[in-house]
Amino acid sequence: MKTKILMAMALFSGLYLVRNLYVILLQLPDEAAQGAIYRIMYFHVPGWITSFSAYFLAAVASIYYLVKRDSRADEFAVALTEVGTIFTMLGLGTGMVWARIIWGVWWVWDPRLTWAFICFLIYAGYLLLRKTIDEPGQRARIAAVVSLFAFVSVVITYKSIDWWRTQHPGAVLSFRTGGEQRMDPAMEHMLFQNWFALTAFAGVIMMLRLGQERMQRELDALRRYTHNL
Repeated sequence: MKTKILMAMALFSGLYLVRNLYVILLQLPDEAAQGAIYRIMYFHVPGWITSFSAYFLAAVASIYYLVKRDSRADEFAVALTEVGTIFTMLGLGTGMVWARIIWGVWWVWDPRLTWAFICFLIYAGYLLLRKTIDEPGQRARIAAVVSLFAFVSVVITYKSIDWWRTQHPGAVLSFRTGGEQRMDPAMEHMLFQNWFALTAFAGVIMMLRLGQERMQRELDALRRYTHNL
């Protein structure tokens, strides 16, 4: 049953992304100032929102593990962190392409961009750290603490355009501007639709990784049991 649900989610998210691509590329008009390249926004912005959402849920799972010592919470935390890291790479990659067309450079050490890169490095370090600790309980405890500290970089990245002067543009979505409309409604509507599609796709990846993590935990437990015989 779980496999069928996962396959249905994967099919749904895949078809939804294809449909969105058709609308984005063939139906929506060019943006007045940026032309056709603005369409990269439909993956750049939802990618970052999905990434930060995954990191937030990973932090919540980490807190739950520290309080309850439930190994399932640790499994969720690492699966969500991996999903968040994938979408962070999507955000950084699309942002570099967008910057090259609009600013004429691939990268600038702007506060928003710099902290986004630091955020990626911290969470990549979290994943590498887990590989260096063999004992499951110790690995889960240390990883949970690191996850909470890592989430600070998410908050700083998110608020950087409010705290410092930055070349990165400010918010354009209506829920970030108190209802003030700064985008064409059709464009904003498609932005939210593609965010939903990417979130569904992220959910599929997370569930796959969660199953793999649980299987790996069972194999490790079996290996320790046979070693102690």
